[in-house]
Amino acid sequence: MHSVTSTASTTSTASNASDTYSYLGPAGTFTELALKQVEEAQGKPWRAVNNVGEALDDVVEGRSKAAVIAIENSIDGGVSATQDALATIPGLRIVGEYLVPVGFVLVARPGTRLEDVKTIAAHPVAYAQCRGWLDKNLPDHSHLPAGSNVQAATQLLDENEDGEPVSVADAAVAPPTIVDHHALEVLAENIIDNPNAVTRFALVSRDTAIPKPTGADKTSLIAELPTDAPGSLVELLEQFSTRGVNMSLLESRPIGDALGRHRFIIDLEGHITEERIADALLGLYRFTPRVIFLGSYPRADRQPADFDPRYADEVFVEARDWLRGLLASEPSDVLETGDA
Repeated sequence: MHSVTSTASTTSTASNASDTYSYLGPAGTFTELALKQVEEAQGKPWRAVNNVGEALDDVVEGRSKAAVIAIENSIDGGVSATQDALATIPGLRIVGEYLVPVGFVLVARPGTRLEDVKTIAAHPVAYAQCRGWLDKNLPDHSHLPAGSNVQAATQLLDENEDGEPVSVADAAVAPPTIVDHHALEVLAENIIDNPNAVTRFALVSRDTAIPKPTGADKTSLIAELPTDAPGSLVELLEQFSTRGVNMSLLESRPIGDALGRHRFIIDLEGHITEERIADALLGLYRFTPRVIFLGSYPRADRQPADFDPRYADEVFVEARDWLRGLLASEPSDVLETGDA
């Protein structure tokens, strides 16, 4: 079997765990491409793992300083395994995000013809993104789920003692760079249904120090409704709308303790040090104390949040000063509304 390794370097020793970065391997995955964008990870050991849970366990148990994990896809939405892990593993913070354009090829063992393909190995998310092309060109195919697309592809080359293929798959959906690392044959290129697909990755660590605001930031959190009462979700969302805070992501995931109980994964445009974001979080906590703050960090697209000037920092400061003046019995200014 092919072992999970990194093209940079690997480690599991405590001596350099403080410098190690974990990612979904093996080499050639989109997660590795995201890790290549992490400036502080360059020149440091990289540890390839088999799934999101293992990557986050590395961080929690101190084998790695941080881990890069897929968190959202522009076509398929949020990555449920990541969302559930962040909701249930305490002490994790998102400190950065990175975007990777997604594209796929169909690969097979040398000598395989496209018309011979019956079973296709692929990660479920990638399979969903290529389903239209696959159904059109290989209408009788079946899908074999894989932990990663690179893993699906490399396992095509595994052989038993008699030299026969181990994998029951005839082909695999994989990143175009797969042929740079392995002796596979490309049967078809550009098989993704939407050429504009992008996957968003998060850099997760145990560091509770919040990155400084850049003016183009994002805040991530998870919240539960305090009760299953009519209007509860509206009340939760009003904590943001009444403060001019835009949400770039709102998804629900089952909590698992009872049917119909959900938690909400939320991304806000802005930084916790901004008055409107901080005030919204205070309002949210008063509404439901079951809030997990996942972090404030620079946006990958470096686009500043667009919000109404009524919710600028100075407006909140002025309002607090006005209230303090009232409590101190200071005379308030008289507003002129027109001619006397």
